[in-house]
Amino acid sequence: MKLLDTHGRHINYLRLSVTDRCNLRCSYCMPEQGIEKLCHDDILTYEDLVCVARQAVAIGIEKIRITGGEPLVRRDIIRFLKELSAVPGLKQLVLTTNGLLLAEMAEDLFKAGVQRLNISLDSLKEQTFAHITRGGDVHRVLRGLDAAEAAGFPPHKINMVVMRGINDEEVLDFAAMTLDRPYAVRFIEYMPTLQADNWRNLSVSGSEILERIGKRYELLPYGSQELAGPSRNFKIKGSAGSIGIITPISGHFCSDCNRIRVTSAGMAKGCLLSGDGMDLKPLLRLGDEKRLREALRQIVAGKPDRHGLDDNNKELQPFAMSRVGG
Repeated sequence: MKLLDTHGRHINYLRLSVTDRCNLRCSYCMPEQGIEKLCHDDILTYEDLVCVARQAVAIGIEKIRITGGEPLVRRDIIRFLKELSAVPGLKQLVLTTNGLLLAEMAEDLFKAGVQRLNISLDSLKEQTFAHITRGGDVHRVLRGLDAAEAAGFPPHKINMVVMRGINDEEVLDFAAMTLDRPYAVRFIEYMPTLQADNWRNLSVSGSEILERIGKRYELLPYGSQELAGPSRNFKIKGSAGSIGIITPISGHFCSDCNRIRVTSAGMAKGCLLSGDGMDLKPLLRLGDEKRLREALRQIVAGKPDRHGLDDNNKELQPFAMSRVGG
């Protein structure tokens, strides 16, 4: 049976964070000084995470995306992914990464059962990438893309957070990546999760992004795949890949939201931008699988009809995306 929330949405997708730690300090994700790291005892064990996954699949979740922070920095992640990929009933196991460790780990990830990668890449320019990530090396990410392709992964999804005056001049360069290679490049509106004073100046709307691309290329609508996320997809006529637009600011996609999330500290949430959540750790410590399933159903039932993030919202409390899994 389908897992439905109170607004009739089919919830079949779990974002499962395995760590709050990251090997980058992206400006839109965490403060410049970083964040106070959670203690080891506050992070769910791999056994806990597998238990959450099993019970989520038991109530109707079909797709699990592993996130962080940066999931590849957690020790023994390959062993965990191999166990997770064997959960009965799970249709898709995917992983989001910044790509820095892909060149070394791509083959092991593929063998462990990860079926697809989402790779965060906000600039193709060395200096711009280093500025956004506060020290990252874009060439390592690009080598990771090639290594993952060689390992057997299907065409990557590449996510670019577009920021005016920082990397927006590269929108056409990213769109051009889809001409000869079957990448799915998604352009994401900047979200003010850290409540930067100038966030409105940084934000570039999805409609403006499409307009810029449309002036250079002919765009055709392109349907979404089963279990896909909130992207509106297009193809440049004759291209091998596709582009997508994700618009949390200018266009709510909440009516089609199909996901819940569990943070690395065990907080289950129905919405990224909601302050509400449920701590699953007590149930995991008790080993009560029945109550854990019921808790996850409650998260689905309590999922809000839409988030409150828009230009007029003054109530959003700042938070680091790395803490909740992006």
